[in-house]
Amino acid sequence: MLEWRLRAARETAFVGREEELAVFSAALYGGECSVLYVHGPGGIGKSALLRRFAHEAAVAGRPVSMVDGRSLEPSPVAFEAEAEPVFRGADAVLLIDGFERIQGLAGWLRERFLPRVPMGALVVIAGRNPPDLRWRADPGWAGALEVLPLRDLRAGDAQALMVSSGVPAESRESLSAFAGGHPLALLLGAAVAVKEGGAGRRWTPSQDVVATLLDQLVGELPSAAHRQALEICAHAYMTTEDLLRAALPQDAGTLFRWLRRLPYVESSSLGLFPHDVVREVLEADLRWRDPEGYAVMHERVHAHLAERVRAASDAEVLGAVAALLYPHRVYPHRGTEAHFPGSEFQEEVLREEDAGALLRVAATAEGAASARGAAFWAERQPEAFRVYRRAESGEPVAVSAWLRLARLDEEELAADPIVAGAWAHARATAPLRAGEHVAVGRIWMPHDISPVVEWRMIANCLRTERMAWSYIAARRPSQAWTDHLRHYGMRDLSEQPLLGDDAYTLFVHDWRAVPAQAWLERMNRLLIAGSADGPGAATAELAVLSRAEFAEAVREALRRLSRPEALAASPLTRTRLIAERAGRDPAAALGDLLRQAIDGLREDPRSVKFHRALSVTFLRGTPTRELAAERLGLPFTTYRRHLMAGIERLCSDLWHRELYGTHGST
Repeated sequence: MLEWRLRAARETAFVGREEELAVFSAALYGGECSVLYVHGPGGIGKSALLRRFAHEAAVAGRPVSMVDGRSLEPSPVAFEAEAEPVFRGADAVLLIDGFERIQGLAGWLRERFLPRVPMGALVVIAGRNPPDLRWRADPGWAGALEVLPLRDLRAGDAQALMVSSGVPAESRESLSAFAGGHPLALLLGAAVAVKEGGAGRRWTPSQDVVATLLDQLVGELPSAAHRQALEICAHAYMTTEDLLRAALPQDAGTLFRWLRRLPYVESSSLGLFPHDVVREVLEADLRWRDPEGYAVMHERVHAHLAERVRAASDAEVLGAVAALLYPHRVYPHRGTEAHFPGSEFQEEVLREEDAGALLRVAATAEGAASARGAAFWAERQPEAFRVYRRAESGEPVAVSAWLRLARLDEEELAADPIVAGAWAHARATAPLRAGEHVAVGRIWMPHDISPVVEWRMIANCLRTERMAWSYIAARRPSQAWTDHLRHYGMRDLSEQPLLGDDAYTLFVHDWRAVPAQAWLERMNRLLIAGSADGPGAATAELAVLSRAEFAEAVREALRRLSRPEALAASPLTRTRLIAERAGRDPAAALGDLLRQAIDGLREDPRSVKFHRALSVTFLRGTPTRELAAERLGLPFTTYRRHLMAGIERLCSDLWHRELYGTHGST
C-alpha cells in the first residue's frame, strides 16, 4: 500500500530528537506526566515529531488519535468531537497538532477538557507558542505537565537529514550554511539540491534571502500561470478553487490540483495554505519584483473575499471578515500581528437569560451608569447585542451592541448621553435623509479588545444598508486603540459625552461620504502603498445633499447639459449617482446619466409627454421655451406644465437612485 511507503519514507527522513523521544517514552511507559507540551517556530519539525510519537505509541500497543488545529473549527464542541477517543480508556494517546491555530481554546483545554482525561492516558500538545504562565503557576499541573521547547537540529542530525534525503556531498556544506538546523528549510533545500544534482555554491548566506528561497526552495515553475496561482495561495489565508478562479480564471481547476500536490502546500477543511516560510518569501518577492502585479492580484483576491462578506450568513460572516482582513494582519502603528482565524471568545446572540450577565459585564467594564444604559437598550433592541463567552468556561466576559437608530424619543435621549451625543452630531453635521439611520457601536469588555469583536463591527459597517453615520464609543481609549480606529478611517470627535463621571470618545464615519466600497479601497491603498493617499486615492469625499439641494442641482445640471465644461462644477458629480459609474469623467458621466434618464421616460406611456417636453428643451438645443412649445405644437401653458412635471419626475427618479443605488428599492 502507498500508505506503507509514505510511512517508511517519513521514518527514514526522521533524525535526531533523542531527548524529546526519551521524555515521551518515559511518559508512555508509566511516568507521572500526563501532558506533554511541545512548542517551537513554524517548520521546526513538530508535526514530524508527533508522527514519530504516534508510531512509538502504536508499537507500545496503545490506541492513538490525532487532532489537527489547522483544519478544526476553534470551538470546544468541534474539538471535543475530534478528541473523544481519549476518554475511552486509560491507555489512550491523544496528539494535538497546530495548536496555535486554536490557541483561544487553551484555557478551556486546561480547565475543562484535560481534567476529564482518564488517569494513565497521555496527551501531547504541539504549537508555536509556549504555554502561558497559568499552566506553570497552577500547582496541580506541576507534576502532570512537561514542556518541551523544540529547537534546530544539531549539526550532526542536520548532516544525517541531508544524507538520508540524497543531497550530493558537494552541496551539503553550502546547504547547511543556508538552512542551519531548520528541518523544513533543510528538506525543501534538499529537494532542490537532489533535483538539480547539487546546490553548489548558490547556497550562500551572502545572497538575497528571498531570491535564494525562491530560486532554491520553490525553483522554476511550469508557467507564469503556475507562479500566479502560487502567489495567490501565499496571499490568501486559505485558497479554495473558487477563490483561485476569481483571481485567475483560466484553468483554475488544473492549477488548484497542481497546488495541492506541492510539497510545501498543505490541505485543511478550509482550503490550501503554504508553509509559512514559503508564504512570506513569495509575498515579499512579488511586492519587490512586481508592485503593480501584486496590486492587481490583491484586488482580485480582495474582490472575491469582499463579496463573501456581503453574501455570508450571520454565522459565517466573522470568518469571512477575518479572511478579508488577513492580508492586513500586521498593524504597523501597533507593532503587532492579529490572530487569525480563532479567538478565545465565542460569540452568541443575546438571550433573555443573559440579562444578569449583561449587567455584570457592563458594570465590571464601565461602571453602574454604563450598565444601566446597556440594560435600557437591550430591552429595546435585543437583536443589536452579542455576548462573548470565554471558550474555556462558557463565562460571559464581553458584550457588544450595534444600535440602529432612525429616530429617537425624549426618553431615549435622556437615558443615554452617548447615543444623544452621536445623534446631535449627526443632525448638526449632515442630517439623515429618508430611510437612513445612525448606528452606535458599544463594547463592554474589561480587558483588551478581541479581534472577533472588531470583525463583528466591521461586518456591520460593510453589510448594513442605508447607514448614514456610524459611531463607536470608547471610555478613555488608549493611544493604541485610538490609532487603530484611525487606521480604519474612524475619526475621533472632540466633543466627549459624559456618562456618570466618565468622558467617552466617539469615533465617527460618514458612510454616505465614504461608502463601504471606498472604505475598502482606502484599506487596500494602506496595504499596497503604505498610505491612504497617493495614486488611486479619491480626490474628495462624496457630497451628501438634502432632497431640496439635490433637486436644485438636477435643475441646474439640466440647464447646463449642452455645456459639458459647466457640468464639471455640479455637486452631482460628487454624489453616489456618479460614483457608481467609476472610471468615467464625472462631468461626462453626469451628462450621460441625465440623457439616459430623460430617454427612459419614454418607456412609461404616462410619461411620454414629460419625455417630449424635456427632450425638446434640453436635448435638442431649443433656444427658448416659447419655441420649444411651438415645436411640440402645444399651448405654452400646457408645455410649461409638462416640462415642470417632467423635471419633478426626473428629480424623483434620480433621488431614489441616489438613496438606494441603481438597482435599489424601498
